[in-house]
Amino acid sequence: MTHDLAKTVALVTGGGSGLGECTCCTLAAAGATVIVADIRREAAEAVARQLRAQDARAESLRLDVGDEKDADSAIRGLIDRFGRVDVLINNAGTDITQSVEEMSLADFDRVLRTNLRGPFLLSKIVFPLMRQQGRGHIVNIVSTAAKRSWANASAYHASKWGLLGLSHALHVEGRPHRIKVTAMVVGGMRTPFLLDRFPDLDPNNLQDPNNVAEAIRFVLMQPDETVIPEMMIIPMRETSWP
Repeated sequence: MTHDLAKTVALVTGGGSGLGECTCCTLAAAGATVIVADIRREAAEAVARQLRAQDARAESLRLDVGDEKDADSAIRGLIDRFGRVDVLINNAGTDITQSVEEMSLADFDRVLRTNLRGPFLLSKIVFPLMRQQGRGHIVNIVSTAAKRSWANASAYHASKWGLLGLSHALHVEGRPHRIKVTAMVVGGMRTPFLLDRFPDLDPNNLQDPNNVAEAIRFVLMQPDETVIPEMMIIPMRETSWP
């Protein structure tokens, strides 16, 4: 029997746009209570407002995933409000396109702060809560950048290779406590994250982020006795993998 999302509380970071927004919409349509979290308060509220207009259960949350106090306060607030957190989608991400020689330490640290430190912080906070609940699911949005490398993306590669390793480590630690952890290795999507920075990209070679959101829903709805530690979702025509 598949897992019903109707009674779950799902926190989605980076939920104000792109894949995060699509994931919020997909999970809300499946009946989940969705917490749209984003460092941009207005973007998060716009998505939550749109979902509420469709009679979905959604709230917005301003969240800086790399800030320990902010992350802890956010999770504690959700526990006070809903009594539980069933799903954590670590989707928030950033990047910088520069060579190793050009990149500053500040920019390198900024990328790892969001892409790797953030998922670690939030997972560390929700782990004991999910263990106490007797179940939970963490989904980390990784990238084909965790499987191969290209020029001028050293910080992004470091963060995503690290996030893939973190996901599998969390999977091992979570299984005895019925905490599922999944790494979603995602190829290029038609989102602002790519198209705003690389206007020469052919959108036809990328995938609809809604397709990836549906894959996330599929993973979350697996029966209690089944976990998918890693899933790769790539466009038919994009060449980032293999």
